[in-house]
Amino acid sequence: MTAPIVALFHNGLASIALPLVLITGLASAIGFQSGLVPRPEAGGSVPATVSIPAGRLTFRESGEFFRNGLVVDAPMTEIVQRQLEIMKYQVSTESYDRCVLNGSCIRRETSTPVRADLPATGVSFDDASAFARWLSDETGEIWRLPKVEELAFAAGSKYPDDALGIDPLSSNPALRWLADYQREAARKASRIRDPQPYGSFGENEHGLADFGGNVWEWTSTCLRRVTLDRYSRPISEVESCGIYIATGKHGAPLSAFIREPKSGGCSVGAPPDNVGFRLVRDKRWYAVLLFAISGRSM
Repeated sequence: MTAPIVALFHNGLASIALPLVLITGLASAIGFQSGLVPRPEAGGSVPATVSIPAGRLTFRESGEFFRNGLVVDAPMTEIVQRQLEIMKYQVSTESYDRCVLNGSCIRRETSTPVRADLPATGVSFDDASAFARWLSDETGEIWRLPKVEELAFAAGSKYPDDALGIDPLSSNPALRWLADYQREAARKASRIRDPQPYGSFGENEHGLADFGGNVWEWTSTCLRRVTLDRYSRPISEVESCGIYIATGKHGAPLSAFIREPKSGGCSVGAPPDNVGFRLVRDKRWYAVLLFAISGRSM
């Protein structure tokens, strides 16, 4: 074939490839959801989870918010959250290292012993995403990192409010600097260096264990920088999807490749003691389609 005909042929294939992928993924999703197509048998152990009924959630939005060039507290928002199934504990060193032995994950950057009751830390957002895909392949189910609002919903009364409580109309930056200094000093004083065994920090009202202990948790929510008007309405917004929100005792935006938060990496304020993760089991009928398209946790 001549070059123009070859190019036309290739372009034609490309134009139908994506629709075929979408149709195939959609058919699989419908098949799995309806039970007509059986899911693969679980090849590995399925983590313990807690199931939280749908409900309303009021929480402070994640991100960095500015008014008149000054940092201000993020506004509160209310949403209706659908039913959520999430791991009871953070992913363990034993589970994560099985993924490493399989060749699907990169070795974690910590020397924490390999145990079924110790959270895996020293892992980046990219590492956590790779583990989610591996676990999905192992179990025949869809596992993914939670969004900030999902983790806030699961954390319930243990979810932190990072507001400093400064008058949003104040034009005196010294008030915020002083309040921020006092808060960061308190955070540094409460540090516990090494990850602790499951259950060390108790459970919340949903049965979720150890949230807000000394292991922060990755989410799939990108960092937003939002400018507000005097009525707290957004004027402009920029999203940075190479920086993700990790949360625990407080929120911390971290670059996707950061494995050891104490070294920095776009963390705001006192860096987290450790960063690990837990996953959501996604039972939405179209979760398989999203998984197939994205090639990583959604």
